[in-house]
Amino acid sequence: MVIVPSRIWEYVLASIVIIMAPGPSVLFIIARAIAWGRKTAVYSAIGNVSGAFILSVLVALGLGPILQRSSLAYSAVQWGGGAYLIYLGIDALRHRKVHAADMKIKTGVAPSTSRSMRDGFWVGVLNPKTMVFYAAVLPQFIDRERGHVTFQLLLLGTLFAVMALASDGSWGLLAGTARKWLATDPSRLIRLRTTGGVVMIALGVLVIASAIQHAFK
Repeated sequence: MVIVPSRIWEYVLASIVIIMAPGPSVLFIIARAIAWGRKTAVYSAIGNVSGAFILSVLVALGLGPILQRSSLAYSAVQWGGGAYLIYLGIDALRHRKVHAADMKIKTGVAPSTSRSMRDGFWVGVLNPKTMVFYAAVLPQFIDRERGHVTFQLLLLGTLFAVMALASDGSWGLLAGTARKWLATDPSRLIRLRTTGGVVMIALGVLVIASAIQHAFK
């Protein structure tokens, strides 16, 4: 029997928010689009989502058995993940101008398809925003009392990857189409990074609030 978490639609909404927030992966894809166009951006997005999916599998296999057995570990993951999301958001706001400038850097010739996917993979698998989401936000939407926690984490991680591919690919296509418009005014890229920082801070606060609520049940 397939165990589908009861709050899956709430999870979908939370996933959409974190996926669309301009974090490291989105900024990387936009940078590729500005530098090399839509094709490079889309292949980079495919590699990025592949890396993120591998990360979700590793988190599910590592955290699943622990979260199944320990409420303390569940709370610790929430508190730690929420705090780190807030840190990432503050860091994004502090360095938004530097990040915007980095997105406009273009060196050498356009990377090959395999290179684009490989570069995207490493950005995805090492993305701290995605890692914290899998470790701290995603477990809030599982049903621990129904068991099969690892399978539930894998299911939600797969769903996240599918949505991320659609979103990141769209970012690549849009940024590739509007590459000149984005590159001519640094304030546009700064606003993108600012939006991502604010969303990460808000999500971190919500994660900690949920942990507090869970602690007093």
